[in-house]
Amino acid sequence: MASPSTGSQRVASQRERIRQIVRDHAGLSGDFDKFDCSMDLYRAGMTSYASVALMIALETEFDVEFPDAMLSRRVFESIDSISAAIESLQKAAQ
Repeated sequence: MASPSTGSQRVASQRERIRQIVRDHAGLSGDFDKFDCSMDLYRAGMTSYASVALMIALETEFDVEFPDAMLSRRVFESIDSISAAIESLQKAAQ
């Protein structure tokens, strides 16, 4: 069993990977380094078209597939919500 710090490090690493994918695919303007993980990506300028590109990049990076039930604005609205969704998909695949 992984220690709590190892689990925390894994989540932090995953969030950084998600953050980089959001930076590359969400089409946001402004100083991305000032965006925090709970910030609403749609309010920051992400379009529905960009959210599809983001979803595809996430599926590729994490080797997951978002089921139809997860294809909602709520799932892709922040780095935190994306991270939770990916963790859920990874746990379901185990």
